[in-house]
Amino acid sequence: MADDLSLDAAERVLQAAKRKAAEIKTLMDIAVVDAGGNLKAFARMDGAWLGSIDISIKKARTARWFDMNTGEIGKLSQPGGPLFGIEHSNGGLITFPGGIPLKDSRGNVIGGIGVSGSSVENDHTVAAAGAEAMARAAAV
Repeated sequence: MADDLSLDAAERVLQAAKRKAAEIKTLMDIAVVDAGGNLKAFARMDGAWLGSIDISIKKARTARWFDMNTGEIGKLSQPGGPLFGIEHSNGGLITFPGGIPLKDSRGNVIGGIGVSGSSVENDHTVAAAGAEAMARAAAV
């Protein structure tokens, strides 16, 4: 059986992302999924957009199901690209920045983080802070 993301690790990822969102003064919906793409932890910051709840979860799932940043999938899914139309699969994927796979100490993908609520640049910055917290914990 593949390794999975613990609740403790998911909560650390979530806390790091919330700190980064507060630092850059933005309100975010932040989703963390486990190895199977199932929701493990979630936060909707006070005042964050309701419409971004679903987007954050889909970004996290997309990152986990394809084990790559959602922005990278977006580049491959442009017209004429090898993944054109992929966003219509799996009940709807998100193929713009803000979703990042989470890895264990061996480099195995064990989950994903998805963030939505601001510009895609800010979404990615906040997701990266969560993923970095996971990488730091995995390195210990």
